[in-house]
Amino acid sequence: MSYIIIEHITKTLGDENSLVTAVNDISFKIDEGEFVAVMGESGAGKSTLLGIMGAMNAPTSGRLLVDDIDVYELHQEQQADFRREFLGFIFQSFHLVPYLTVIENVMLPLAVIKMESRKKREMAKEALVQVGLADKTNRLPNQISGGESERVAIARAIINEPPVLLADEPTGNLDKKNTQEIMELLGQLNQDGMTIVMVTHSQDCAHHARRIIQISDGYLIADNVITSSVIEMIKEKEIVTDQGLTVLAAGHS
Repeated sequence: MSYIIIEHITKTLGDENSLVTAVNDISFKIDEGEFVAVMGESGAGKSTLLGIMGAMNAPTSGRLLVDDIDVYELHQEQQADFRREFLGFIFQSFHLVPYLTVIENVMLPLAVIKMESRKKREMAKEALVQVGLADKTNRLPNQISGGESERVAIARAIINEPPVLLADEPTGNLDKKNTQEIMELLGQLNQDGMTIVMVTHSQDCAHHARRIIQISDGYLIADNVITSSVIEMIKEKEIVTDQGLTVLAAGHS
């Protein structure tokens, strides 16, 4: 059975005089342990879809099931519990609190959990070790680099060891070197068993996934498993457009 099931999800915005369909009757399934990239032009509906998957933006119609849980049938408090227990979130903007240290930022998701402060700090340290920032625990956000800030955001997202990580343009504010390092980190988290769904505009980032879903004008237009051989072929031929990637992948799926 699939771990995540998107079933005829539609999301409309505005009123009847200016109705916009941001997501239009999208259905797909994700198995446990997959690394999926969601691609498409700006305004295609990618982030709206990710928000729905994150139990933050109820669809107009359709169902989201995660591990057999019908997410939008849950009450509001139950949805909050679901987000805390099942999901980690990372975004293009790091959303670090400027007056908190690195380790205090990582501990934020634990604020509502009844647990000894010592234990919370230990969990935050373990998460920082995992992202390679064990020596930056007491720095403030303005004392670390952009790449390090994104690592702090990832540590904060994984402190509860969520089974699913949702990433919305996680490397959008980073240079090429830091982007590569962050994508390698996400790849390692995936190899360790975490299911990852990542929205990205970047072909290079998409190459780290093993499946690419393409969205256009709210519609799902392609869904392809990408093998290692296809990725190498894409790189060799320097195919850089979303459509080029789709056509090549479709021919080898």
